[in-house]
Amino acid sequence: MRLILVGPPGAGKGTQAARLVEKYGIPQLSTGDMLRAAVAARTPIGLKAKEVMDAGGLVSDEIVVGIIRDRIGEDDAKTGFILDGFPRTIAQAEALEQMLQAGDQKIDAVIELRVDQSRLVDRIVKRAEEAKNAGQPVRKDDDPEVFKQRLEAYNRDTAVVVPYYEKTGLLSVIDGMQSIDDVAASIDSVLQGLDEKV
Repeated sequence: MRLILVGPPGAGKGTQAARLVEKYGIPQLSTGDMLRAAVAARTPIGLKAKEVMDAGGLVSDEIVVGIIRDRIGEDDAKTGFILDGFPRTIAQAEALEQMLQAGDQKIDAVIELRVDQSRLVDRIVKRAEEAKNAGQPVRKDDDPEVFKQRLEAYNRDTAVVVPYYEKTGLLSVIDGMQSIDDVAASIDSVLQGLDEKV
C-alpha cells in the first residue's frame, strides 16, 4: 500500500502515520528525516542537499525527488510506504508518478486531513504546554510565530497538490478536527474501501 498524507502542520499527520506504520508494517517517509539521513550518510544526493542547505537555500525538486527515489528503492519500502511532507508541488507530484510508473507501481490513496486552521494555533500551543508539563523538549516549530509561518508556507506552496490529486480521483478528505481515534477510524474506512476495490 502506497499512501500520501496531506495536511497543514499540526493536522495530525505524524500521529496517524505512526499508527499506519504499526498497522501495515510499511515505513513512513518524511522528507525532512530523509534529507537529514542522506546528508549524514554523505550520499551523492545528500552532499548536494548539504551544499544547498549550508548556503541557506531551499533544496530543489530534483534533489528531493532523488532522495525519495533512493529511499523507496530500499527493501522495507518494497511493499509500500507512507509519504509525509511530499510531494509539496505539482512538479514533485508528477515526478513521483513517473518514478513509480517506471517501477510498475502507483499511489493507492491520498488522504487529506482537513482542519480548521484558525483552531490549529490553539492546538499547537496546547501541544507545547503538554510537552513542557511532561518535562519533554518543546519542538522548535511549536512556537506560535514559527508555526504561523509554516502554515502560510503550506497554504502558499503545498495546498496546490490537493486539487491535483482530487482530479486523479485518489483524494479522500478526512475531518482532522475529530479525535485521534475518530480520524484513525475514518482513515481505516478509506483504506478498507481500497481493499474492496482490488
